[in-house]
Amino acid sequence: MKIDYHMHFEKGSYDKAWVEGFFTAAKARGLAEIGISEHSHTFPEFKELYYEDLVLDDSFIGKFQQQWLKSNKFKYTLDDYFSFMAELRKVHTVRTGIEVCNFQDQAKVRDILKDYAFDYVIGSVHFLHGWAYDSAEIKAEWERHPLEEIYGWYTEEIEKLAAAGLYDVLGHPFNIRLFKFLPDFDVTPYLERAVKALKQADMIVDVNTGTLYRYPIAEISPYPEFMRLAAKYDLPIITTSDAHKPEDCGAYNQEAVDYAKRFGYTTTLQLMERKRKVIELD
Repeated sequence: MKIDYHMHFEKGSYDKAWVEGFFTAAKARGLAEIGISEHSHTFPEFKELYYEDLVLDDSFIGKFQQQWLKSNKFKYTLDDYFSFMAELRKVHTVRTGIEVCNFQDQAKVRDILKDYAFDYVIGSVHFLHGWAYDSAEIKAEWERHPLEEIYGWYTEEIEKLAAAGLYDVLGHPFNIRLFKFLPDFDVTPYLERAVKALKQADMIVDVNTGTLYRYPIAEISPYPEFMRLAAKYDLPIITTSDAHKPEDCGAYNQEAVDYAKRFGYTTTLQLMERKRKVIELD
């Protein structure tokens, strides 16, 4: 049973004709079920958290991120989202998820999420000390920090997300390889810390093809060293496309399934109402 629970409507709008393309692509790729995981920056409920956490000064990072926050952000409320998803469910089988950034104030995140009946919640590291490290426009910042320091920061953020106890899934683990800044040091201690934190929190690994088709690294996240440890610690997985456009829904799903099987995985999960059902990975 093929499933994809990581995708976003943000490049378009809450328009049934536009989002129908996601379901068309899902059918063409043999997906039995999809779920939408809108970014938290879609919703004004999270706006204050972004302004608290991001570098927004006069540096080149700050100036870019000031504009980023003003571009196509905070345009629908969570109530709008749930209403739209309810309309879609009259026609389609679709789950309602959310992808939340690694905010420092997890108590505020908890307060926002508690009133909404999500099927699943993804927590993802998108910022390191207020820097949107996956933004090509400010890629130069990578040259300003030792890579081992970046790995340390990233691992700390995973540990914070896991400790919060709010998340079902860790989104695209260790996608910090996306611009091909590759370590020449032993990353095992960082990976082990991350995997142990996920195990303690009973979180799911997002085997995500977004870095395969959207970034220079052109590989599935998490990369093999992480996957070997995830399998060793018996962490559950889902396979996803991280689609931001209708035509990318389910992109490279079979490649993700085959990749996971290389590490001994034979099952994945169906998610609904924050509950899990183990199903065959195929």
